[in-house]
Amino acid sequence: MILSWMLFSVDALDLPFLNAYLDSLGLPNFRKGCNFAAAGSTILPATASSICPFSFGIQVSQFLKFKARALELLSGKGRKFDKYVPSEDIFEKGLYMFDIGQNDLAGAFYSKTLDQVLASIPTILLEFESGIKRLYDEGARYFWIHNTGPLGCLAQNVAKFGTDPSKLDELGCVSGHNQAVKTFNLQLHALCSKLQGQYPDSNVTYVDIFTIKSNLIANYSRYGFEQPIMACCGYGGPPLNYDSRVTCGNTKTFNGTTITAKGCNDSSEYINWDGIHYTETANQYVASQILTGKYSDPPFSDRMPFLLKLKF
Repeated sequence: MILSWMLFSVDALDLPFLNAYLDSLGLPNFRKGCNFAAAGSTILPATASSICPFSFGIQVSQFLKFKARALELLSGKGRKFDKYVPSEDIFEKGLYMFDIGQNDLAGAFYSKTLDQVLASIPTILLEFESGIKRLYDEGARYFWIHNTGPLGCLAQNVAKFGTDPSKLDELGCVSGHNQAVKTFNLQLHALCSKLQGQYPDSNVTYVDIFTIKSNLIANYSRYGFEQPIMACCGYGGPPLNYDSRVTCGNTKTFNGTTITAKGCNDSSEYINWDGIHYTETANQYVASQILTGKYSDPPFSDRMPFLLKLKF
């Protein structure tokens, strides 16, 4: 899915927001690029029980179809579509951004043990590598790849898998989930290095989202937050304010009692919005840290051609 802190990063760089590929009715403008992200998507192919049918391989196929159609339109008479689709050179010069894999891990814990989740990671990354290779073969050269954040610190996962205090770490996060994420990120980083060596004419940048978010949660008060894990919008009150039966903004009736998951008075005091996603203020922090360049491999802080006004 397209993440809010990505939007803040794009805004800070004074770049246009991208139209979604699946929102192509009317006359969207894809001149500056296209967004193929889908909420709930996974790297592994979707199954009958998947939340989203548009897995990574499908998204890559959608891109290939988009590229072929764009080039077809550009080659037509009159060039009347030039202002709506990318020029041919953009497909090689453009930046290909990826933030996917967290749903593979989070979903796996509902049916697998930690050891089984860890054992599945190479298969997940093999599928990701296959997609990257397909894009490279189509001319993509600039890859921007985010690792996965601390899933064990999301209220949704703490509520489901953290009922036993021994399963939690010193921050109150589910240890097993974060162990899986660290393993995934380690192997993803190795894959990025492998791809860079395999394709020397490309540029593969690995971005450490896990460290950025973990630092925010561990030092939340330093950055002006009051709640590191508890959801702003939810039901149940402290310590998590999360109830899987009723999601943010919804009302349900159970045993004759009606309950509503409402938003808090000031979301800027919270890191977590609804038990899964971050608040706007937290996303601003994440974006500000990404744009320092120091959490990237290779780092780019010494090559920033401009100064950004970062809030944090």
